[in-house]
Amino acid sequence: MARGLSNVVAFDDAPFAREHRGDVPLVGAVFAGVRLDGVLIGRVRRDGANATRAMSALVAGSHFAGHVQAVLLQGIAVAGFNVVDIAALHEALGLPVLVVARRQPDMEGVRKALFGGRVPGGAHKWRLVEKAGPMEPVAGLWVQRAGLTLAEADHMLRRLRLHGLLPEPIRVAHLIAGALGTGHSRGRA
Repeated sequence: MARGLSNVVAFDDAPFAREHRGDVPLVGAVFAGVRLDGVLIGRVRRDGANATRAMSALVAGSHFAGHVQAVLLQGIAVAGFNVVDIAALHEALGLPVLVVARRQPDMEGVRKALFGGRVPGGAHKWRLVEKAGPMEPVAGLWVQRAGLTLAEADHMLRRLRLHGLLPEPIRVAHLIAGALGTGHSRGRA
């Protein structure tokens, strides 16, 4: 039987201009089931290495820390190539971490981008992607996971859906991040 894992935080980054350098807003949407309970806002460095620490600090330092049961990410990187170490995030918070993607990523393209010389620490970031394991198909999506089984991931994804395949916490984090970055939300998560 899969664990409940109904209280979650989902993270997404705000859009930014291609030429932007520096910090990018990061939004955490805190949900109890499919009800939005709160919002966390922080910053991460574009193409940096602080996403794992920033997410951990946002959750651990919030009044939601005692209630959150899992962390959802839309993709393993935020703010360009600021790659989340999902095993370290799982360990730091003691919570399962689930990376969600609509489509199977082009891993060879990701590897080439990281080793192309334009992303600081590209080799280390590629090791974090590899350490997270292969993307697995589940519930019509692709996932990487730390601290939960594939059956638990499937159960959580299906239970947190309201509109389409993506779980509501990821959809709402995406909308809030879009509005924070551009003044209005648009598009789908």
